[in-house]
Amino acid sequence: MSFFDTLPYPSTTLGRHARRGLSEVEERLQAPVWTGRASFFAVMALLAFLGLALACWLVSGAVVPWDSKNHFYPMFRFLADALHRGEIPLWNPYHFAGHPSVADPQSLLFTPSMVLFALIAPNASMQLFDGVILAHLAFGGLSMLGLFRRRRWSPAGAVLAALIFMLGGAASSRLQHTGMIISYSFFPAALWCLEIALERRSYRFAVLFGVFAALMTLGRDQVAYLLCMVLAGRVIFAIAQSGAAFAYLRARLGVLTLAACVIGAILFVPALLTMQFLGDSNRPGIAFGVAAAGSLAPVNLITLIVPNFFGSLDHLYDYWGPDYDTMTRADWTDRAVDYLFVGTLPILLFVWHGLAAGRIFARGIRFFLIVLVVAALYSLGRYTPFFSLAFDWIPGVSLYRRPADATFILNIALAFGSGYLLHRYVLDGLPGFFGATPRWFGWALAAATTLAVAGLIGTGLAFSLREGRVATSIGQLGVSAAIGLVGAALLFALQDRRRRAVAAALFVVITGGEIVWRNAASSLNAEPVSRYSVFATMRPGEAAGVALLRREIAAKTHDGEHPRVEILGLPGPWQNASMALKLENTVGYNPLRIDGYERAVGPGDNAGDPNLRHFPGTFRGYKCRLASLLGLEYLVLDRPLTRLPRHVPRPNAALIYSSDNMYIYKLGKAAPRAYFAPDVKIVDSEQVLDEHVMPDFDRTHEALIDQANLDDLRQVRDRVSGASFNAPPVATPDPSRVEITNYSDNAVTLDVDADKAGIVVLHDLFYPGWEVRVDGKPQPMLKANILFRGVEVPAGRHSIEFAFRPLSFANLSAAFSTILHKTEE
Repeated sequence: MSFFDTLPYPSTTLGRHARRGLSEVEERLQAPVWTGRASFFAVMALLAFLGLALACWLVSGAVVPWDSKNHFYPMFRFLADALHRGEIPLWNPYHFAGHPSVADPQSLLFTPSMVLFALIAPNASMQLFDGVILAHLAFGGLSMLGLFRRRRWSPAGAVLAALIFMLGGAASSRLQHTGMIISYSFFPAALWCLEIALERRSYRFAVLFGVFAALMTLGRDQVAYLLCMVLAGRVIFAIAQSGAAFAYLRARLGVLTLAACVIGAILFVPALLTMQFLGDSNRPGIAFGVAAAGSLAPVNLITLIVPNFFGSLDHLYDYWGPDYDTMTRADWTDRAVDYLFVGTLPILLFVWHGLAAGRIFARGIRFFLIVLVVAALYSLGRYTPFFSLAFDWIPGVSLYRRPADATFILNIALAFGSGYLLHRYVLDGLPGFFGATPRWFGWALAAATTLAVAGLIGTGLAFSLREGRVATSIGQLGVSAAIGLVGAALLFALQDRRRRAVAAALFVVITGGEIVWRNAASSLNAEPVSRYSVFATMRPGEAAGVALLRREIAAKTHDGEHPRVEILGLPGPWQNASMALKLENTVGYNPLRIDGYERAVGPGDNAGDPNLRHFPGTFRGYKCRLASLLGLEYLVLDRPLTRLPRHVPRPNAALIYSSDNMYIYKLGKAAPRAYFAPDVKIVDSEQVLDEHVMPDFDRTHEALIDQANLDDLRQVRDRVSGASFNAPPVATPDPSRVEITNYSDNAVTLDVDADKAGIVVLHDLFYPGWEVRVDGKPQPMLKANILFRGVEVPAGRHSIEFAFRPLSFANLSAAFSTILHKTEE
């Protein structure tokens, strides 16, 4: 029996058994069984909380902002539109001149619940989209009730834990990060099925666990990764706790193997495609310094006690807490990342009953205590040695940039801990001060807890004093102290065994009300729907500009042209609005981009800020050769060209539309989307990108072909120049013709009529998974003109099809081989 098993428990049946170190199962059997009535009221309480929270957004006319609407909602609209047209959206042509949505974890393509939603409501409003995301959280909350019911922990504690899980801490402040929220929402169901599968050695629940764990992991974000670590830790903890590790593992090896097979079967293809994309992306890995800048500063822990201590909830965005501007070292967190509040009373319970009185060390909750400690250490990042060791030694950690994402895990641990402690109060009443422990240890535990809280408050006040906000912080501290005193008085006044259930119910009601007050439709997760009017009813000036642009592009498309646009400087939702407006945009908003395109064109990940638009040597302006090859003909700005930042080249362009916040320029005729070149120049595309110098060539009769494709050339080798070939071809008039006969997201069909063999170049981005057929026969795909696709064709008339088939056996095999090779290196 460990030393902590002797920590204080009252003289109840449960207390006596716990002191003897019962297993989790035995301890659970001592608690009361949930009645059907209790289950019904717990579910109703949860749904009422969800309805009240959702009403806060609806009544205020607000939506979940930022990434939710700038990124995920247009991704959803693109997904829904493609499915509605009978296509699978594998390739997204409206984003960074082409983007492999099938490999992007943020595309929602591999999230079954969102695919079903897209099929049912392809034109879903932003409010309905938010409702569906909150429904995911409600599913997680209901699963929390199941976990508590299985443990026979108090229904009041279960509801408290579910409320915290749904809208406490990171779950509310990071609601904009739709992918993370979806991953987070499936965790309780996965844990529930895992525990049953392990206890009963049930193959049925092993399959269910595999399904829910895979749904959780399909987001392929850091939260999903960390949640996988928690589930793995739960298995290890169960093995260690069994007392006969090898026998326990041997008896459940079949169950664990089946679960692993289910997870692998669901995840293999999406994970493989994402790893393939990462290898060709702008961020195959994250440097430690970059990741460490996303650490949670320890002073942020005060938001557990005082949510608005730093002005995090001020609707005037008057935040002055830890971030890039207030910290002496680089800190890329913000007020949403740094917000941890789960309710004043749950933290009171955690500090008083849990830490000071030692109840949080009980065997039944010990796993989540371990999770709490590890998540806190990981979140703090560079402020402890733990993250540095994890970054260097745990596979996968270096793929992510923000250790503060572990606050999602912290929130889960706090939910379980708070719910368990309320359950203990209902069952055992207020904790004794010492119980069965030595008096010196009881005093030490209470003193350490008091000093920790005092130190945290002192550190926060010192920070606020430095920022000149100490009066504001003290006022906010007073509000939390008043709520805490009410909670403490409630627990003292109703500690009689018959009235503790009433106290617990009031405790949950107060906490639920405070979470709705603080965390539902707060300034951290709500903005007026009017700010995202591009996805609803556009302002007259915007609507007129978009209509003109669409007419221009439609006319050119009718004539066989396929122009692209660049939308730069307009507010957040406009960065990816091209997905809903069906405009082929050369920039956008996405942290993941094809590496070659990023290096050659320099779009950056935030088209809302022209200062972040780069212009490498290969793309020196909007009328350079590469801009022409991209087919860039229209520039949509939030200001006149003359007011762009100094580093942005200002082309001689015709203004065709202007309003108070939109200016549309016509850049002039660009290169055709597809053309025929009888002659070839061999180049090293990687060297071109490294040196930022676009090679000189005559597009009227030449194509640049990467030297890696030299062996794929058969019929034009006598007309190759560059590299080791010295004789440049002589330009002659070429009567050849190329026509695009069909253009869709995943396939492009062309007809070519050539009087001699040559190269057909399609100015769409080269990327693994694209295949090409000439007259129905597969041909090698060539990397042409540094970034684009090409294919060699013989003389005569031919039909060419470029098709994106990332799920083909050939592409998956190539991806697996590449990843295996890099792993061996």
